[in-house]
Amino acid sequence: MTKENVKDGDILWRPSESVKARANLTRFMAWLEQTRGLAFDGYPDLWKWSTTEVEAFWEALWRFFQVQSSQPYREVLSQREMPGARWFQGSRLNYTQQVFANMDGQKTAFMFKCEQSPLQPVTWQELYGQVASVAASLREMGVGRGDRVVAFMPNIPQTLIAFLACASLGAVWSSCSPDFASRSVVDRFSQIEPKVLFAVDAYIYGGKIFDTTSAVAEMTASMPTLERVVTVSYLDGERDAVPGAMPWEELLGRDEPLAYEQVPFNHPIWVVYSSGTTGKPKGLVHSQGGVLVEFLKFHSFHLDLRPEDVFFWFSTTGWVMWNIVQGGLLVGAVPILYDGNPAYPDLKTLWKMAEEAKINFFGTSAAFIGACMQQGLEPGTEFDLSSLRAMGSTGSPLSPDGFKWVYDEIAGDIVLGSTSGGTDISSGFLGACPLLPVRAGQLQCRCLGVRAEAWDEQGQAVIDQVGELVISQPMPSMPLYLWNDPDGQRYQESYFSVYPGAWCHGDWVRMTPEGGCVILGRSDSTLNRQGVRMGSADFYNVLDDLPELADSLIVGYTDPKGQYHMPLFVVLAEGCALDQELTKRINSILRSSLSPRHVPDGVFAIDEVPRTINQKKLEVPVINILSGVPVEQAVNVDSMSNPESIAYFQRFAAEPPW
Repeated sequence: MTKENVKDGDILWRPSESVKARANLTRFMAWLEQTRGLAFDGYPDLWKWSTTEVEAFWEALWRFFQVQSSQPYREVLSQREMPGARWFQGSRLNYTQQVFANMDGQKTAFMFKCEQSPLQPVTWQELYGQVASVAASLREMGVGRGDRVVAFMPNIPQTLIAFLACASLGAVWSSCSPDFASRSVVDRFSQIEPKVLFAVDAYIYGGKIFDTTSAVAEMTASMPTLERVVTVSYLDGERDAVPGAMPWEELLGRDEPLAYEQVPFNHPIWVVYSSGTTGKPKGLVHSQGGVLVEFLKFHSFHLDLRPEDVFFWFSTTGWVMWNIVQGGLLVGAVPILYDGNPAYPDLKTLWKMAEEAKINFFGTSAAFIGACMQQGLEPGTEFDLSSLRAMGSTGSPLSPDGFKWVYDEIAGDIVLGSTSGGTDISSGFLGACPLLPVRAGQLQCRCLGVRAEAWDEQGQAVIDQVGELVISQPMPSMPLYLWNDPDGQRYQESYFSVYPGAWCHGDWVRMTPEGGCVILGRSDSTLNRQGVRMGSADFYNVLDDLPELADSLIVGYTDPKGQYHMPLFVVLAEGCALDQELTKRINSILRSSLSPRHVPDGVFAIDEVPRTINQKKLEVPVINILSGVPVEQAVNVDSMSNPESIAYFQRFAAEPPW
């Protein structure tokens, strides 16, 4: 298409016959016909089979990808009910073993780059040797099946190595990015009672080095179950040692083979965390086998990654995209670990890396694409991106203009796949497909094995109407359970209370007649900044300590132009004014107590926070009003204790300050 206006649904790219022929999906469909006698008339037909013949589909994946297991499974799916589905019962396997099935000596396994260092390749042999040594060291520390190992680490090689070592032992992994304040980290890690903490002594962001040794000492003192702390000296400079900590180097140098603990398919692999909207973040526990088969499917069929493809998606270790990026190893792709500010020293940084590394798949966020658009960048003109075959976007909905900019300014013949899913399943519900056209503002398809639908209030699936995103058949990578939820009540309430027996994700979605999907934002109050989900409770816990504030409301929303904003509204204490000094203080305490991502886009004084009759803050109705939903559709004023408070947000939406 030429550089002209674009509207939702316009076709921007169609796959050529050669693209279709090379796609992993085409190879899978040919295999199904040869081995199962199943012939499909394109992707929609294949998707329908994958979500109706659930056991047959996942069993086919197991055979197609030659999943390594020391014991066979007795049955594919023990029951279909959600929650409670159990997959591949009886099988024994190991995630790390499947990773090293792709080992190829001196070939590059992954690459690493940070703000201070050039691109560095790490071979399969080097990776194997370090994982084996760290695993042996952890075993000597007494770490075994089911023990928790946590990491307060940036996106560096040591983090990946520690995770693979942990998984090889059948231990349970969890990580947080070092730009999280120690309070936020302890809120997450203390729940799972870790045995070992990996921690970095500093990290870099935007050209500045931040010392983390005092934060690590605070965490260590706050988690009495810790038996060992391992510190990584990441950046140059003298820093205080963490008392009793073991240097990373002491874990290396052991010359022994990597042993793979054979665990049940449904054995935990890691704990990732919800945003904490209603209190402390919930710990979501995923399984070794569930993540393994989901990644094989998602990376091969929806990202269309092939062996030795260079695979990048910007992420920190506090976002599930880190887990997904390292999963590229399972299909023999070459992940790039990048640590630092993607806009430092400018927004060209990652595009320079794409040229240098000859990236085949470049993943980012809608916010990053929007920032590049606003700065008028032309990456495809300035850099050699001829190796680029596909791009991914996630974190928030990508606007039609964002889609069009990619094809105008990056490359005209690539698959641009917007993806929606996330932490809850460590993958995507909706995503890309190399066999389908790309339409502006739309996700191409519902992923294989994902019975995703838009449901109305009566629980009926609707097409071309806005509804709740609901998953009506189980998936292997759905959480096994929530941590510290022995009777499953929190898990039930979190996902299955709206439509019993069906997963309600909390997104508004519209399924198009052509088979595409449009995400219209969150139907709950989760905030999303740069792809990292945050809960309003974290904000309120900090802001409630400020004497100048009587109340507050934080929301995140996408405006009608497709831009994401996160304003903070505050009710001032008597005699206080929202001047420059107080605004600066609010931003500073949010930055220091939580993280830089928690700093709002603006602070605005209001008379009252809208509340229900039972005094709950009405975050979702405010989000909807600011997103352009008419007030009569956004909120039932009869349920409010102060309906007059809504008028302010109507005015704000009509004349936004952005």
